[in-house]
Amino acid sequence: MLSFLSSFINNIHLKGKKMMEESGIETTPPSTPPPTTAGTSVAGNTTAISTPLPPVLTNPVTLQAPAAGIGSSITFPEEPDDPRVHAAHNEGPSGGIWGFIKGVAGNPMVKSVLDKTKHSVESVITTLDPGMAPYIRSGGEMDIVVTSNKEVKVAAVRDAFQEVFGMAIITGEDGQSNIAPQPVGYAAGLKGAQERIDSLRRSGVIHEKQPALSVENFIAELLPERWFDIGCVIVDDPIHGIRLESFTQATPVPLEYVQQAQNLTPQDYNLRWSGLSVTVGEVLEEIYHMSAD
Repeated sequence: MLSFLSSFINNIHLKGKKMMEESGIETTPPSTPPPTTAGTSVAGNTTAISTPLPPVLTNPVTLQAPAAGIGSSITFPEEPDDPRVHAAHNEGPSGGIWGFIKGVAGNPMVKSVLDKTKHSVESVITTLDPGMAPYIRSGGEMDIVVTSNKEVKVAAVRDAFQEVFGMAIITGEDGQSNIAPQPVGYAAGLKGAQERIDSLRRSGVIHEKQPALSVENFIAELLPERWFDIGCVIVDDPIHGIRLESFTQATPVPLEYVQQAQNLTPQDYNLRWSGLSVTVGEVLEEIYHMSAD
């Protein structure tokens, strides 16, 4: 009787499977495969026992059990790679149009082209209006005060810094010194340059940490009756602990101009120890006006 029921159930299953195949319906889902029948014989009777088999998966990933001595394994089907995930990882935070722009701007050849274009535009602007040059290169983190309001000194310092560092803010303030208007000798030139910085800090024109540059021109007799004009340059940057002292190249000054400045300076001049009361520049201006008349 049991064998008849088992054969009857199998026939019904086969007919249903055939009808589903003709209808285009998948007959064996991966998770529920058809059961297999194993027979056992008890006292001459055969008993049909249905034992489900585990599903068969394509390309399984096998994870071994962590516990020792356990031989069972867990299988998981492989997920197909999603190209969008790889695109997101490859793109990263610098992807998209901004990443493209940064990548192109970092290219040495492109950077060279951009720099040449920038310099060409600056050349056109400064050719049309030379006065625009200080404004184009003004800016950046470098801010220096020159201890003089004479444009000839401020412009020289501005050109030097902007030529070396590219961009710099250079302004001028009138710093005072307690030495003669025409310093004579290296010691007088160095003292005058330093006092101009100190006077601006004491008066509060510049704060204590403001980087400053001071230029003091003086004359010196380097050879008998041969005088030269020399500039003492001091760079004082308290924030970075920088103090530099240097002297410019010596420019010859005709002896008669120095002698005339000496003659115009009173013998009892109280600052005679540091120099003369009349500068060589004032003598040249006086001579120029006299010759012009």
